[in-house]
Parts: sequence; C-alpha cells; structure tokens
Amino acid sequence: ANCKGCSGITKTGLNLKKNPYVKVVAVDPKVIPLGSNVWVEGYGNAVAADTGGAIKGNKIDIFVKTKSTAYQWGRRTVTVKVY
Repeated sequence: ANCKGCSGITKTGLNLKKNPYVKVVAVDPKVIPLGSNVWVEGYGNAVAADTGGAIKGNKIDIFVKTKSTAYQWGRRTVTVKVY
C-alpha cells in the first residue's frame, strides 16, 4: 500500500493505508470472485479485495504491512479455501 506509485486502494475500494492490519488477497476474479472470504494457509482468513497484473489463474498475492514481512513470506505454494 505504501510502495512508490501505489495508491493503497484495492479494486473493491478498500483503503489499505487507513486499514493496515486488514487481511486482503489479490486474486484473478475469473478464479476467485472479488469479495469472497478466503482462508490462506499460513496467512489465515482474508477477503479477496484486489487484483493485480501478475495475478492470473491459480495465483494470489497477500497484503502485508511491511516490505520486510513480504520478503519473509516470499513466494510459496499454499492451500486456499474459498467460502
């Protein structure tokens, strides 16, 4: 949300700068509908509230507050359940 060129506003209008602790994932809406509640292994319950240019097919991107947390998470294969 705070990266250079980022607005901090998700595709669904959620302001991540005002809500830095909310759990949000970016999804391909053809696979997981926007607004869906999801559970992500190692991340927990979240809402599918955003999309991204590189998020196609069975990929998601989790929102974390800091760059160091993002690097700690890295890239990994996880189980996702959609509710």
